[in-house]
Amino acid sequence: MFRGQRMIGVACVLALAACAPAGTASSPSPGPSAPVTATPGRKTPEAAGPPGVKPRAGEVRPIPRAGGLPPVISSIPTRRKVVFLTIDDGWEQDPGFVRQVRDQRIPITAFAMRDAVEAKGTPDESGGPARYVGAGKWGYFRQLRDAGVPVENHTLTHPNLRLLGYPAQRRELCGSSKLIEKEIGTRPTLFRPPFGNYNTDTLRAAKSCGMSAVLLWTATVQPGGKIAYQVPDKKLRPGDVLLLHFRPNLARDFRILVNKIKRRGYELGDLQAYLAAARAR
Repeated sequence: MFRGQRMIGVACVLALAACAPAGTASSPSPGPSAPVTATPGRKTPEAAGPPGVKPRAGEVRPIPRAGGLPPVISSIPTRRKVVFLTIDDGWEQDPGFVRQVRDQRIPITAFAMRDAVEAKGTPDESGGPARYVGAGKWGYFRQLRDAGVPVENHTLTHPNLRLLGYPAQRRELCGSSKLIEKEIGTRPTLFRPPFGNYNTDTLRAAKSCGMSAVLLWTATVQPGGKIAYQVPDKKLRPGDVLLLHFRPNLARDFRILVNKIKRRGYELGDLQAYLAAARAR
């Protein structure tokens, strides 16, 4: 009986091997709309938890709230040498960027804008000729989600919100949150206003649409991975929030940026964990 069972097991293994795709180990990386799969021996984001360093006990100072409206945050109140990476819009859906974020477990928060994700309108080509505009649509952002990236709200059409009344602002914000929940499976809790422009109606709309904070930035990342600072000394500071965009050559520029940040002695933080710590105190 043992010999017969062993032969059946060998046959099953051979059958499985025959059904496996040829060249699996050397097949090319998935395109922008292909599902992200786990690599044997490496923890998936779900198993390992969100990427990025977490705040220590008592490290983060509280973020005040005024009048019951969501706070407007440009940086995280910490003295630790940690910065936070965020990326806006969704035009250039470079598969190399997903691979970097997934394989190196780099913490980043995406602020998706519908028209960019769905490639409606004129793409952002400030980083060079576009190659992957709308290549994966919302499937690309599901790949980012599976790599541990929170997908947050950046409106439907990227208007200057200061020029819109409350009802129109609410349509932009709530419509975006509803769409992201449908496509990604989670409802946004953070909002980034286009151009950084907002007013009291924006904060009211953000609260009405279920968002707990409005996130701005302290520095932008330009083509080539160059950091454009908004402070006179032109240096990274603890708690800085850096703004990137889905532009051409994103994978290359992102690699340059991450190496630059680490050379300067900074860690990359889990933004959601730090915001939770700031609200909990």
